[in-house]
Amino acid sequence: MAKNLVIVESPAKVKTIKKFLGSNYEVMASQGHVRDMPKSQLGFDAEHGYEPKYITIRGKGDILAKLRKEARKADRVYLATDPDREGEAISWHLSKALNLDEKKMYRITFNEITKTAVKDALKNTREIDMDLVNAQQARRMLDRMVGYRISPILWAKVKRGLSAGRVQSVALRLIADREEEINAFIPEEYWTLEAGFQAEGSKKPLQAKFYGTKSKKMTIGSKEEMDQILSGLSGVSFHVAEVKTGERIKKAPLPFTTSTLQQEASKTLNFSPQKTMSLAQQLYEGIDIKGNGTAGVITYLRTDSTRISEEAQKSAKAYIGEQYGEKYISTGTAAGKSGKKIQDAHEAIRPTDISRTPADLKESLTRDQFRLYQLIWKRFTASQMAEARYETSSAKIDGGAYRFTLSASRLAFDGFMAVYVQEEEKEENSQLLKGLNKDTALKLQSLDSQQHFTQPPAHYTEAALVKTLEELGIGRPSTYAPTITTIIARRYVSKENRNLYLTELGEVVNHMMKTAFPTIVESDFTANMEGLLDCVEEGTVNWKTVVENFYPDLDAAVQAAEKELEEVKIEDEVTDVVCDLCGRNMVIKYGPHGRFLACPGFPDCRNTKPYLEKIGTACPKCGAEVVLCKTKKGRKYYGCENHPDCDFMSWQKPSEKKCPKCGSYMVEKGNKLVCAGEGCGYREEREKDKA
Repeated sequence: MAKNLVIVESPAKVKTIKKFLGSNYEVMASQGHVRDMPKSQLGFDAEHGYEPKYITIRGKGDILAKLRKEARKADRVYLATDPDREGEAISWHLSKALNLDEKKMYRITFNEITKTAVKDALKNTREIDMDLVNAQQARRMLDRMVGYRISPILWAKVKRGLSAGRVQSVALRLIADREEEINAFIPEEYWTLEAGFQAEGSKKPLQAKFYGTKSKKMTIGSKEEMDQILSGLSGVSFHVAEVKTGERIKKAPLPFTTSTLQQEASKTLNFSPQKTMSLAQQLYEGIDIKGNGTAGVITYLRTDSTRISEEAQKSAKAYIGEQYGEKYISTGTAAGKSGKKIQDAHEAIRPTDISRTPADLKESLTRDQFRLYQLIWKRFTASQMAEARYETSSAKIDGGAYRFTLSASRLAFDGFMAVYVQEEEKEENSQLLKGLNKDTALKLQSLDSQQHFTQPPAHYTEAALVKTLEELGIGRPSTYAPTITTIIARRYVSKENRNLYLTELGEVVNHMMKTAFPTIVESDFTANMEGLLDCVEEGTVNWKTVVENFYPDLDAAVQAAEKELEEVKIEDEVTDVVCDLCGRNMVIKYGPHGRFLACPGFPDCRNTKPYLEKIGTACPKCGAEVVLCKTKKGRKYYGCENHPDCDFMSWQKPSEKKCPKCGSYMVEKGNKLVCAGEGCGYREEREKDKA
């Protein structure tokens, strides 16, 4: 019988797919890419057509030798790498590295690793899609251009092995811009007012919120305004001016894409994007299910499509009808994304078999695999279910010149919420406003006024950063996790309690990139580049045109930056701190974690110390010097030089000036000084010479 060779990327897939195919098929893994541009050089010649130079990746020689041996014996070679640009490029590199005969070489793809999907793929072979390959080649070269030309400038400036990247530099810029917003944010005072009412004959009190006058909504900005309103409410009678009842619909969620899966897993399971993708890869490649053998339990995990196949929809509706009842089956199709190109060759992430419930697989999965599978299963099942319906009622209450409002809702039909409720969508089920009619007289029981201050924008979390990158069109599903992992690993950003904070090192790198390479860190530029790569994939733009148009401008910017950096090269700054070992004055050095003190006598003297930069302000608690410090993860803050004897610390830079209102210390926020005292809210303009 004819001998067939199937080549996949991962050894985990080999085990799964072998069980689906007979002895007539040999299944082997390339273990990822087998060829790449050399690490020691740029990898292409800009003066001769930008043709990339590929070499065998170190360590892949033995793998290729085994693959060549099997390929020579086979009558047919099936290249079954992942169904995306990267997978297409790996297949193309394999065809070149193995010198495969085109007549016996076939490209196959499958969106899920199940027996049916693999068998169908073998019946529907095709040629390698060179548009997909060229889109990947263009992306690889653009990323390499940025990394290989700009990183050496960072080394020259900051003196150690740092890196720049086409997508990572934009992600760093987003985090840095958010940090600036937070630091410059000035809290605004506002007040809220709630009233407790009692209707005649009713035992349950009604809690209503202040709306404004009968004609317009009001915001209360100060205690004086609040006092004026309270005075206007004194002694007046209250009645119901209007009562409305209605219905509110809550639509079922869309099934997961790569981005939404990473966001939801981060919020509900506290998984990093990298961990989510690693677990999803395991679920996709195949799980040994007790009593049923090995099978992939979810579909392909790198996708930005919310499309679901007809077969999967039919299967889901049959399952929902059987388990929950006919009224729970969705009657329409959920609307997907629009606006930017969606790689619709893929489906959304879903279970390969909806009847395989999380409970059925619990014994076959690790705890984290189970939690992620359960999330995917519930989201997909909910996406095929009917919408939830709420009965609503609201009332307007008038008293004097002012108006209060209250509303209530009751879940009438849970629909998809029988399976899946997102954390932020959980609602308190309240009683409808029964017994209230227009002109019903109400008795005022209480008035509760509270002072608040507006809050600054939140720091990015990994989930929020993924969402922003996707909304801006920066990167693609496969790039979100490695991008965030890289900027944390380089210590440009630290992660504390889920939040991402800019480190001193990140601040230096971001400033350099904005100064010398402003175009590259612009989100619009990066998004437009992604659009061009999509055009290459569609076959409407030549991939070398994209590369040729990008590189000369980058080259000019690099040359200009190199000259400017030579002129402003940082010399070691001598301090008045004396080395404990040899008596020399120590100097400020730059390392991967920021600045530190080192003895200039290196290598004879290797003494180093943490660098504590004095800011010229006395500690509000003990009067010693306030110094600029860093957390273990690199985030900047201000503390007392007498730590740990004095526990003063502030995230904002403290000022010498005291608050004239409460006597507390003040901090700098943009061009203003703001009181650090809780609930004070005093602020004033900073003096121009200090700003």
